[in-house]
This record gives sequence, C-alpha cells and structure tokens, in this order.
Amino acid sequence: MFIFTWKFSKAKAVILVLLLAAVLCAVILIAGNRDRTERGQAEVASGSSDANDARLDYLSSLGWQVEPEPVETQTVVIPEQLDGVYRQYHELQLSQGFDLSQYAGLAARRYTYKVTNYPGDRDNVVADIIVYRGTIIAGDIQSVALDGFMSGLDYPGG
Repeated sequence: MFIFTWKFSKAKAVILVLLLAAVLCAVILIAGNRDRTERGQAEVASGSSDANDARLDYLSSLGWQVEPEPVETQTVVIPEQLDGVYRQYHELQLSQGFDLSQYAGLAARRYTYKVTNYPGDRDNVVADIIVYRGTIIAGDIQSVALDGFMSGLDYPGG
C-alpha cells in the first residue's frame, strides 16, 4: 500500500492558483490565435468591390490593363518549404520586393486577371495577384499557352 501526504500551506495554494491561471492564459492565447487565423482567411476569401478596385489600380499603376473582373479566384496555401518550383517563384517575388517566406504555411487568395495590353498583342496572358489579409504579397505576369512564360509584374520596356 502507498500513502501520499502533502502539507497544504497558503504559499502552496497561491503557487497552485498562479500555475492554473498561467495554463488558462496559454490556452486562451492559443485558441485566440487560431481564431484570428481563421478570420483572416475568411476576410481574404470575401472580395469586396473596393478590394477589386485596389487590385486593378495596383496593376494599372504598373502599366497593365486588365479586364475588370478576375477570370479566376482561388485559395492557395504558401508552402512551408519553398523548394523546387516554389523556390524559383520565391526568387522572382524577392526580385520584386515580396518575401513569401514570412507567409509560409498560410492560406492566401490568388486573383487572376486577363491582360489586354501585353506588348505584341499576345493572347492568353494573365496577371496573378496573391493577397493575404488585404495585403498584396506576390504577383506575376504569365502566358498560359503551351510555350508560355512567367515574369514579374513590371511592364516590359516600361
């Protein structure tokens, strides 16, 4: 048989209460952070006309003319590890002043617009803008043709 005894003093009671309070605070902070992340993803997913106008203005400021409504809107998750193709894409974004590494593992929203003024009048050219919590975190211009290309957002020759 095993008997365990413990003297319970005021000091031990205070320490126990403080320890329980610390654990409770940690649980609340973790749950609150998870809730903020889910709310942030929902805000990104809900595109308003003001947000669309802001994306159009941004592309216009770089010299691009695009159709006013996105041809595709999709949730994308920035990978935890930016390797392979993602490393190349990250390097393209770094050259434009965007750093995807700080968004690794987070869900963002990609808006794809049809470009109407690409030099040489090429068809099938689109502009992608990736947004996280209302902030543009990446973007590119690409041709969706079989012999396509991908470049930064700077207007060619501009």
